[in-house]
Amino acid sequence: MVRLLIQWLLSAVALLVVSNLVSGFEVEGLGPALAAALVIGLLNATVGFFLKIVTFPISILTLGLFLLVINGLMILLASSIVRGFHVRGFGAAFWGALVLALLGMVIRAVAKSA
Repeated sequence: MVRLLIQWLLSAVALLVVSNLVSGFEVEGLGPALAAALVIGLLNATVGFFLKIVTFPISILTLGLFLLVINGLMILLASSIVRGFHVRGFGAAFWGALVLALLGMVIRAVAKSA
């Protein structure tokens, strides 16, 4: 349970970092970042999972890069749900998904070595 809470907090911090790096990707504080991390996680576990199954052949053809498109769409959907979390357009959502994926790899590598 503690590990899940730490992962949630790290995801929120990653969203705050992305908001400083990607133009058009805005988070108005830790509260909205926590809410957005929760909503993005729930969307990826439900709608995103379904979309990833349906678009599996496209993902194979693009060597997995199409998954960034799906993650960008989930981020856009989350921004329409969560107050204080704004993503202006698909371009910002796509680049935000890319930076979040890279940050997630770093977080997992650090967590694995600890």
